[in-house]
Amino acid sequence: MNMLSRSLDRSKKIWIYFLMAAFVPAITTAQDEPQPAPQADTAIESPNRRAILVDVQGPIGPATMDFLVTSLEQASSRNAELVIVRLDTPGGLDLSTRGIIKAILNSPVPVATFVAPEGARAASAGTYILYASHIAAMSPATNVGAATPVSIIGGKPRGAEKAPAGDEENGAPAPAPGGAMNRKVINDAVAYVRGLANKRGRNADWAELAVREAASITADEALEIGVIDLIAKDVGDLLAQVDGRAVEVQGRERVMDTTSLKVEQLEPDWKAELLGVITSPTIAYLLLLIGVYGLILEGYHPGAIVPGVVGAICLLTALYAFQMLPVNYAGFALILLGIILMIAEAMAPSFGALGIGGIIAMVFGSIILIDTDVPGFAVSRPLIGAIALAGSLGLMAIIGVAMRARQRPVVSGREQLIGAAGTALMDFENLGSVFVHGESWNAVTASPLREGQEIVVTGIGGLTLQVRPADV
Repeated sequence: MNMLSRSLDRSKKIWIYFLMAAFVPAITTAQDEPQPAPQADTAIESPNRRAILVDVQGPIGPATMDFLVTSLEQASSRNAELVIVRLDTPGGLDLSTRGIIKAILNSPVPVATFVAPEGARAASAGTYILYASHIAAMSPATNVGAATPVSIIGGKPRGAEKAPAGDEENGAPAPAPGGAMNRKVINDAVAYVRGLANKRGRNADWAELAVREAASITADEALEIGVIDLIAKDVGDLLAQVDGRAVEVQGRERVMDTTSLKVEQLEPDWKAELLGVITSPTIAYLLLLIGVYGLILEGYHPGAIVPGVVGAICLLTALYAFQMLPVNYAGFALILLGIILMIAEAMAPSFGALGIGGIIAMVFGSIILIDTDVPGFAVSRPLIGAIALAGSLGLMAIIGVAMRARQRPVVSGREQLIGAAGTALMDFENLGSVFVHGESWNAVTASPLREGQEIVVTGIGGLTLQVRPADV
């Protein structure tokens, strides 16, 4: 039995060794060979391949930056193949533009900026965004350029030094017009846009021209000189032309595969919508006024609660909006000073001196409140005029009330007795007693009086009234 058991154990070991010798090389070979998994994954993921479409229309501001940055993050989390930014903008704020460009440059998903529909433009800030994108495209009948910082458009500022002429023989360009600060701003913008152009392999010389001379060109011209990569009629045409194009994404070359991509459009969420509303300079300005006046009304009527709550919420919301906008704090201080002066006029009437000064300070402060000339980022001039008119009408009402109060008879103190009516309590020719305002007074008269005769007080001396007959 022992010999039989040993023989069986030996046979089992032989079969195990045989199976290992047969299958281990096959397993090793299978591991070394290329796996067909990508084909299977592609087949599985094909229905879910998508391109994210984002619409950007109007001035570039904090709300636009928040929406675009959030959209790029969502595109990355959804493993999107491409983000299409459909752009139509007259320009925007520098800080917001740079935030968008940073997000594009660091995006793991390729970004195609598409100036569309026909008639759209990528002016000023839009030019920088177009240059920063992995793919730059335009629709027919669109234009790009005019990228000079708008705060220095319009010639040399007052007090700026005269710019020296350029060395045309040596090909050196003339320095930017204006003072040292303006040249600094232009040179910074030129270096920025040239860096973007060199990174994407686009026309850097024209980009500099767009900054220094506010040059603007059509889509056909932009394609011809290498400012953009292609001209497309619509998003479908854009995807067809992008297919097979190689782009650099985070330092690595990537060949685009846009066949059968599902285009999914993202809409701004409630946060972006709210940010877009409150960062409008006109809305932020109104919130500031409502907040200040609400707190003042609460101070006049302690315990009213509603004005204080509404005022505090509006004021804090306005301050949150202003910290994202290019605010001139001198303008902000002038607005507050104007409100304080108008309140002082109501509390201590100065016949217009304080009120007029308050209106002037408030109007000047409102005009210079937003320190930029970017289209769409200024407090509405009609609104400023309406508030100035309302303030003037209120001031006139206060002055009118003060004048009427000055002319109104005194209704308190001893002076209220002058002109008061009464009756004589006795017959007297010079000194006697009269009944006035429910009280008995000593009185003197120049005309004799009879008991019960109506009298009028003409003066007062100490505790003695000067009276005359009412019918005189």
